Amino acid sequence: MAIHVIDEANRCLNCKKPLCREGCPINTPIPQMIQAFKNNKLNDAGEMLFENNPLSVVCSLVCDHDKQCEGHCILGKKGMPVHISSIENYISDSYFDKMAIKCAPANGRKVAIIGSGPAGITIAFYLAKMGYEITIFESREKIGGVMQYGIPEFRLPKSILDRYRKKLVQVGVKIRPNATIGGALEIEELLRDGYKSIFIGTGVWRPKKLGIKGESLGNVHFGIDYLVNPEAFDLGEKIAVIGLGNAAMDVARTALRHGAKQVTLYGRGQKPAANEHEVAYAKLDGAVFEFNKEIQEITDRGPVFKDVIRDEEGKFLRYAGDAYLEKADSVIISISQGPKNKLLLTTSGLEASSSGLLVTDESGETTRKGVFAAGDVVRGAKTVVEAAAYSKQVALAMHQYMEEQCEAEDRMIEQEQME
Repeated sequence: MAIHVIDEANRCLNCKKPLCREGCPINTPIPQMIQAFKNNKLNDAGEMLFENNPLSVVCSLVCDHDKQCEGHCILGKKGMPVHISSIENYISDSYFDKMAIKCAPANGRKVAIIGSGPAGITIAFYLAKMGYEITIFESREKIGGVMQYGIPEFRLPKSILDRYRKKLVQVGVKIRPNATIGGALEIEELLRDGYKSIFIGTGVWRPKKLGIKGESLGNVHFGIDYLVNPEAFDLGEKIAVIGLGNAAMDVARTALRHGAKQVTLYGRGQKPAANEHEVAYAKLDGAVFEFNKEIQEITDRGPVFKDVIRDEEGKFLRYAGDAYLEKADSVIISISQGPKNKLLLTTSGLEASSSGLLVTDESGETTRKGVFAAGDVVRGAKTVVEAAAYSKQVALAMHQYMEEQCEAEDRMIEQEQME
């Protein structure tokens, strides 16, 4: 691994106009990172990675590098791009446990973070470094959100998230597991107890339905539910997965690793929506793909489809023949997710779009003053790096909001004293 990473680092051209950096959603300082690494300054390289993106260890493993940094590498135009993800992973993973995060003196202001997914963890690190007293409210047992319960172990080892928990605690972050805001506790009570600002990063955990007959049958499951705890499901040997996105690839590969003998992914389109590497790995693991199949209903014996006929441009023309059954022991629907609505139902002043996503301004502030949001609950199901990038901006907006509030309070006290 080390020899490979050193060889890859030596291939970097240190471009004056680094297209790799332009292709990264969080603008990782890739050339500077690589040059520091080549000069035996691994800790310096690791520090610049963490400062730019606290989730660098995770992103180096789960990002779609082919479309982002590596996909923009100039060497990839005529040959192989620099394997930036491997370099980033080696540096960030080596540096993470030994880094000492410097935090500003405590300012006495409390911040509540609802949800410990990519957005919540990013906000927690940035605000803790600024001196805020952070409490994370996590509805599940462990932190990580989609990283813990939506990305399989073979793509993201959960030991990494255990290390993140330890690092959060080291910088003074308090974590309340199994604590759902909108259940026993509500946002109003957080404000009552002195939290100066609140961040919502609850993700999207409500599965999108097909809206067809048979979705409530006992042999039907939703992909996002399955990935939370695959061991809890008895799927049988022959599985039908409805969907062709990255999450569907994770579902198929997980099912094959948990005893399924045959897994087939079905989609209405002509090709997968997932990235090429995820599709290639799914095929390597034994998954089969069926395209131009529109599901009509689900029965106890499996899904029922109609074949779709398209023109040369891929546009729908007509159905071919009658509907037919594809036998399967279980059917897993993995087409998309949306947000749950507990917070909306229990918090006055919060507004959501027609799809249930929280409405925010450019700074991430919701329609409730002092309550901010970012990540999938605002923008829908996106990537880890996109959630982290947006959350960096929101952390700064929260800091500015609390500074302004503090100044306003000081002015009021001064005015009262003068009177």
